[in-house]
Amino acid sequence: MRPVTIAGGGLAGSEAAWQVADRGVPVTLCEMRPVQSTPAHKTDRLAELVCSNSLKSNTPGAASWLLKEELRRCGSLLMRLAQENAVPGGAALAVDRERFGEAVTAAIESHPLIRLVRAELRTIPDDGPALVASGPLTSDSLAASLQTLTGAGNLAFYDSISPIVDAETLNYDRIFRASRYGKGGEDYLNCALDEFEYRVFHDALMTAETVQAHAFEDLNYFEACLPIEELARRGVDTLRFGPMKPVGLIDPRTGRQPYAVVQLRAENLRDSSYNMVGFQNHLKFPEQKRILQLIPGLENAEFLRYGQIHRNTYINAPRLLAPDLSLRVAPNVFVAGQLSGVEGYVECIATGLLAGTALAARACDQPFAPPPRTTALGSLVHYITHADPAHYQPANISFDLLPPAEGLPRAIMRDRSKRRAWQCERALADLQDWREKGQESVVSGRLSVSRES
Repeated sequence: MRPVTIAGGGLAGSEAAWQVADRGVPVTLCEMRPVQSTPAHKTDRLAELVCSNSLKSNTPGAASWLLKEELRRCGSLLMRLAQENAVPGGAALAVDRERFGEAVTAAIESHPLIRLVRAELRTIPDDGPALVASGPLTSDSLAASLQTLTGAGNLAFYDSISPIVDAETLNYDRIFRASRYGKGGEDYLNCALDEFEYRVFHDALMTAETVQAHAFEDLNYFEACLPIEELARRGVDTLRFGPMKPVGLIDPRTGRQPYAVVQLRAENLRDSSYNMVGFQNHLKFPEQKRILQLIPGLENAEFLRYGQIHRNTYINAPRLLAPDLSLRVAPNVFVAGQLSGVEGYVECIATGLLAGTALAARACDQPFAPPPRTTALGSLVHYITHADPAHYQPANISFDLLPPAEGLPRAIMRDRSKRRAWQCERALADLQDWREKGQESVVSGRLSVSRES
């Protein structure tokens, strides 16, 4: 058995380290914080959630629910801790980010086969299985090591962080509680805007002063996470069809659907702070305060964190990665998390879990095959390893990545909800079959290796 080295204590790296160690394989997890921090991180905790505290929909039948359910059935540490540290989030699984980070850190530090090293891993080791899960803010030295190893340059785009407001400074006379379509209770605070208020806000965004990009920066935003000022430039109503859409929300004070809505989601169980959902931006801090306070209910809001833009680096996975997430040119080196080109917290956890199981198998000279394509796990890995390298962009899990439903009765084929329910049932059945045939020993943590070895 060969020990494993993992670079990065984020979501993917922490999950992978747990999966490796839980199979009896010693692992060294290198996390450079707090010795060396990043522009986005605020703490030294493992698996720190930077952008949002939501792990997306927890509604059965949704693609994000399916991926989470598959992870639960595969024994994901982070999914279990996310559920244990959940806060009200409507139909979404939202977590108290501080307690979640503390729980992950405690679990990793207490595992007897995990050695946590608080130092930067500057070069990729060549003496045993290794995983690079250093995330979108990979250090220059490690990125250079990866570039030298692969012979291909990293691709970079820029991701965004939403503002957080102090709950005590909100004007609740202008805010109503509700979840969209009434799902999940009254977990969101909703700031309603009429047409005049919306157009004033939009006009302010159009003339707002943004942070100037450096000469070397190419602001190639991820389409699913665009800054609000960029959305505003695309048309006067673009925001109303995006983060400010009022569909499914009725203002109890008027009995009508507002013209536009800004939703606030609780950051913790104390409800002491709220995240402005979908309000990532690249505005200067004084501009953010001036413009965001135009929103009804936020007239005197104090901001605990302003929106920001940070670098997000990822490799051209279809060109570089094999289906087990190892590099084709260096089979003992694996890549997972955002660095592999997945977008989203749960997607990072998913690649960490699969890379961890593959690493454990490689360390013990055991075979490993990825999950079936019909599963969300299998489809996600299939996308990042088989997409068109010339047009590769990060992806979230979606039903578009899964194989289409075919040969079903017409009544099911015509009903999208029934069709997706069938896809979920097929995925979970095929996942169980995969675990029972050949992968059960790896996925369930019963690799035939002594923990004392």
